[in-house]
Amino acid sequence: MMKDVKKVKGWKKVKGWKKDKKSKQKIQNVQKTEILAPAGNMEMLKAAVFAGTDAVYLGLKELNARSSAGNFDEKGLCEAVSFCQARNVRVYLTLNTTLVPHELVAVQKALKAAARAGVNALIIQDPAVAAIAKQLVPSVALHASTQMSIHSLEGVHQAAELGFSRVIPARELTMEEIAALCSQSPLEIEVFVHGALCMGVSGQCYLSALLGGRSGNRGTCAGPCRLPFSASEPGECHLSLKDHSHIDYLPQLAQAGVASVKIEGRMRRPEYVAAAVNACCAVRDGGEYDKQLLEYVFSRSGFTDGFISGQRDRTMFGIRTRKERKKEREAQSKIHTLIRREKARVGVYMDLMVTERGALLKVCDKDGNNVKQLVGEITKKAESDPEEIYLRTLKKTGNTPFFLIKATIKNEKQRYLAASDISRLRRKALTELLTKRERLKPLTYTEQALPALPEREAPLQQLAARFETAKQLEAFCKAGLHTRFARLQLAIDEYQEVPEQYRSLVWLEAPRCTFGAQEARLAQQAELAAQRGFAGFVAQNLAHIHLLRHWPLMGGFGLNVANQLTAAEYCRMGLEMVTASVEISCDELAQMTAAAPTAALVYGHLPLMVTRACPLKNVRTCDGCSGRGELVDRKNLRFPVRCSNPNGVRTIYNPIALYVADRAAQLSADMLLLYFTLEPPHRVVQVAQMALERSAFDKMMTRGLLFCRPASSGERGQHEESQYEESQHENHDEGSKAL
Repeated sequence: MMKDVKKVKGWKKVKGWKKDKKSKQKIQNVQKTEILAPAGNMEMLKAAVFAGTDAVYLGLKELNARSSAGNFDEKGLCEAVSFCQARNVRVYLTLNTTLVPHELVAVQKALKAAARAGVNALIIQDPAVAAIAKQLVPSVALHASTQMSIHSLEGVHQAAELGFSRVIPARELTMEEIAALCSQSPLEIEVFVHGALCMGVSGQCYLSALLGGRSGNRGTCAGPCRLPFSASEPGECHLSLKDHSHIDYLPQLAQAGVASVKIEGRMRRPEYVAAAVNACCAVRDGGEYDKQLLEYVFSRSGFTDGFISGQRDRTMFGIRTRKERKKEREAQSKIHTLIRREKARVGVYMDLMVTERGALLKVCDKDGNNVKQLVGEITKKAESDPEEIYLRTLKKTGNTPFFLIKATIKNEKQRYLAASDISRLRRKALTELLTKRERLKPLTYTEQALPALPEREAPLQQLAARFETAKQLEAFCKAGLHTRFARLQLAIDEYQEVPEQYRSLVWLEAPRCTFGAQEARLAQQAELAAQRGFAGFVAQNLAHIHLLRHWPLMGGFGLNVANQLTAAEYCRMGLEMVTASVEISCDELAQMTAAAPTAALVYGHLPLMVTRACPLKNVRTCDGCSGRGELVDRKNLRFPVRCSNPNGVRTIYNPIALYVADRAAQLSADMLLLYFTLEPPHRVVQVAQMALERSAFDKMMTRGLLFCRPASSGERGQHEESQYEESQHENHDEGSKAL
């Protein structure tokens, strides 16, 4: 395979990477690193395996983050695992969406299919799936999806407590942050190295859901970020990132201790996955790959390494052009050479005995499988010793997954067996061995009912308010409104500005994302805030639960709690209340509230996206930037952008406010939360008064997803209104989002 590929022009060696004595240890580390490829269908799976991948990840028709991929039914899953198992390739099944209540039964069915097929691991986003899997299929490995928004050591520790063996952290981490994480992680770390980039941090983007009713957390993202959102002239695509390619960093990642490097792209073509796998294999083997060919297969104005290098500037952004589509077609024929022949990856031992009574060929592998093939009487005697011919013929295992480790040949009385007969023996034996290796190895599945949850009395609704700034909070309290609200929340960065008389009323909200050293800063803030008498903290991801576990905790909407079992799991972790996902309906909310104390957002310019890449850098640098800006979409809506320098993230807000306080009677929740972000202090008071009076809103507003027909992860819900229809733009590629 490599001979065919190296004929292509444009190969370059990885800088600073030489296969010499000094790099022997590094090469060993690289060779241990797993290459993990996407398989949106069987054709892609075979392309990845033939190209040399160590493992594939794939999804069923439901409950996976790529519902528009071909995916696999139960029979197809068994066929996929059988094919891969025979070739020493691991299979990871994606169950990486948030679940709504009626899907909890579907999880049981999916886990039964996973156990029957004998998958190697499950990739999970929702803690409810992990809880059910540990009960029903206790022997299966659990991998924490990047959708769980884990980007720090505290998050890894909490994942370990939940029973995960591997974590796939956010793709926004730098090389230094990845190395620091690996050096202390109790779990395996898996890192994306090639493919599309979401603009938003995975698991924290609601752009598609709230603007068009199609949720990225539920596997139906329509990719509106690929449409025009401009920080300058209308029509520019300033939310569209280039695909990333960190394949050149594979040696560094391996040296850091990364267990697996992952390729994004379950909705791409087989040629794409073959080219990416081949490139990873080449670098892992200390060789070269055709970067230009990889770019032609698929890119958006080239590739970026902005996240891993820490150079997060305007060069990270790009769109898919017609010229690149043409180059993709031209590259197809070159790529076919990568998968023309199957890669030999299963070593076998052969024992050939030739006598005048016949010939017997025994073949066995390292897993204990063995087969025998026999031919009848051999009358012809060899004129010279035929052992060398026999050995050469046995080695010809080409275009099979097998290679010869060692052959033993015994030939009584120099009997001669034609090479064609030996070849026939070898082919039959290897075919039979492959059949044996294809037999599934089911996992133990324990049929159980879903965990019983305690029934709660109907909640007595109370109002709560969350503030972005201390000035908003102070205006609210001076108006006397705090006496009518059960709970107040404030962004933790503002804690020092809160007057002493209000501190005991306030829960401090941790930022949705904390990268690198920012987590240590958060810990310090929390310690000082607790000493100053604040009531507790609001956790937005798993890291916060572990980091802030010694204080009273409430769950924020960043946890994506969408069903009663997940709510109960978070309460078991120590939260006294959870905030419902902004992507569920009233009916789904009612089922969740019946199992755990629940808050629901009833007002707010909701944060649609949290991103570490700044869209404003398309038009300006950080020097002199106020940290404020806006993006204009193709409908001339202006989306506010705010930069949080201490946390290193930017938040994009919906310019149209959610408001359902006037329909509070239809909501089953313990707390109705007003989520203040952009509002000046006087507007905070106005909205709070409207909510208290349950009056109609005085401006343009949206009902969000609360009043909709519940939809499965594979379909679009029916909503009262939608800000956007499905994307139909040149740059839009519905399969472009990374897992």
